[in-house]
Amino acid sequence: MTLIRYVLIGIIAGLVSGFFGVGGGIIIVPLLVMFFGFGQHMAQGTMIATFVLPTFLLAAWKYYQAGNMNIPVAVLVSLGMVVGSMISASHVQSMPPHLLKVLFGTLMVVMGVKLIFW
Repeated sequence: MTLIRYVLIGIIAGLVSGFFGVGGGIIIVPLLVMFFGFGQHMAQGTMIATFVLPTFLLAAWKYYQAGNMNIPVAVLVSLGMVVGSMISASHVQSMPPHLLKVLFGTLMVVMGVKLIFW
């Protein structure tokens, strides 16, 4: 039954990702923490591992086919993400789990409020 619930998390994250371009952080991480007892570090690391799979390639292909992708910008942002994620992944390992959870939740709230009212 737990295996099915993990797959359901993936389906929900995939649906949200396909609709809004997000999913991993705002869907997978909280669900793993709240419903499966993952620590914040483990949930984030597990979510990052899902990026390796071809799921995002398939969604990106659909956006590309529809003409809704700026490849030069995507490449430049990806280069920046490589650098930023290497730096942050090194430093976050020593952060207390509670602080990481609070920062993650705060980021989600701030971004949501800005998106609604900006």
